[in-house]
Amino acid sequence: MIELVSESRCIKCNICVTACPTNVFDKVPNAPPKIARQSDCQTCYLCELYCPVDALFVAPQADESVAVNEDMLVQSGLLGTYRQRLGWGRGRTSAAQAEQSAKFFKYSP
Repeated sequence: MIELVSESRCIKCNICVTACPTNVFDKVPNAPPKIARQSDCQTCYLCELYCPVDALFVAPQADESVAVNEDMLVQSGLLGTYRQRLGWGRGRTSAAQAEQSAKFFKYSP
């Protein structure tokens, strides 16, 4: 479930608002988006994935909200982890490029 929009990292691009399939966020003029309908979050991670500055945190608990602390998320390296593991973002290697399982299957056109 979406738990955090970092006010210090957010660049107010509202990409998360657009990416969210369940309309969890509300745009706020000259401010980071507001988590307006947290219970509608499906824990799909799309907002976190598309955030260009790793300003969002989606907790894996889909059915309940959990308390989070931004400083602890940053110190533990969890803020932006989802994008990093998938290789999204400048200077990151795509997880698809590292995927090796295709070598086990024959492909014949």
